[in-house]
Amino acid sequence: MSKATKTALSGAVVAGAVAAAIGGLNLAGVTDAHAAQEKCYGVSLAGKNDCAAGPGTTCQGTSTVDYQGNAWTLVAEGTCESMELPGDRMGSLEPLERDLPS
Repeated sequence: MSKATKTALSGAVVAGAVAAAIGGLNLAGVTDAHAAQEKCYGVSLAGKNDCAAGPGTTCQGTSTVDYQGNAWTLVAEGTCESMELPGDRMGSLEPLERDLPS
């Protein structure tokens, strides 16, 4: 193996190690961010939910009504039930029976 080949391989190994380290840091940040969030039903605008938008929907972005009661969005932990929404609505940690599509 030539010196140039060994140098190129060493550089590739170092680059791979750095990429793996950075990737691991990003995963840790994502995990921490999700640990500090909770599902909040009835607070998302139409098409802006994270998941669970009732029967006949697939998931993210499928709510069809603003503040749809059976669609949730991730919010900061401990803030869901105190969110101020139009029309005296409140967020809920459980699916709601209000503002469902016709």
